[in-house]
Amino acid sequence: MGAARELYRVAITLAGYFGIYRLYELALEKAVIEREIPSHVGLILDGNRRWAEEKRIPRWLGHKYGADKLEEVLRWLLKLGVKVMTVYVLSIDNIRERPIEELENIYNLIIEKARSLKSDPLVHENKVHIRIIGEWELLPADVRSALKELENVTHGYDKRHLNVAVAYGGRYEIVRAARKAAELVQKGEVSLGEIDDYFLSKLMYTGQLPNPDPDLIIRTSGEVRLSGFLIWQSAYSELVFLDVYWPEFRYIDLLRAIRTYQRRNRRFGR
Repeated sequence: MGAARELYRVAITLAGYFGIYRLYELALEKAVIEREIPSHVGLILDGNRRWAEEKRIPRWLGHKYGADKLEEVLRWLLKLGVKVMTVYVLSIDNIRERPIEELENIYNLIIEKARSLKSDPLVHENKVHIRIIGEWELLPADVRSALKELENVTHGYDKRHLNVAVAYGGRYEIVRAARKAAELVQKGEVSLGEIDDYFLSKLMYTGQLPNPDPDLIIRTSGEVRLSGFLIWQSAYSELVFLDVYWPEFRYIDLLRAIRTYQRRNRRFGR
């Protein structure tokens, strides 16, 4: 009987805690949606491996939970009305530095999620245009094929935009844009005097989007740096660094990050 009473007490305590937590979440959500929602949100998905190590499970499971979490977070962002989302999935440095076995697991997850998103009703109901940004040639052929199929399926959509940064590096993106500008000058299509920051911005991966520069960038895991993510576009982005691993990222964490953004005074250098 004593053990039963203790279990009952714990159950009542937990029910009260989660009830209060849910009420707080609802109140925070209401406060957030009553103010300006960032039009473009960037996400640096960090902490999958460390989360797995702390849980004493294989690293690939950390990436699996992280990939599942991304689908959930995309739903939250769509629900809140965010128009453009850019997510940092795999960097060029990751490809060069990570063990082959780990990369193969990540590639398999990318293929799996690409196929899942291709038929996801939420993508089609919200008319989400999905684009892959990065150095395609660094990816295996089967990964490129799955990602290209995903792009093709959503090519005609323009209500929402999802950029997936795979084999991406911000410095490489700037070099790519500079080379393109040099080629245009060499061909006589533009003059050297026409090359300015606005012109180069149009040559970036996000250059043709209605909101090319992120209003808000969120990075999980407690690391306080961009690690090459949208270096050009983030000049005036608001940055929020959260001390939570990506697989444990909650809706309330997203709401708090957006509330932090809403409380800041964006001056854009003025």
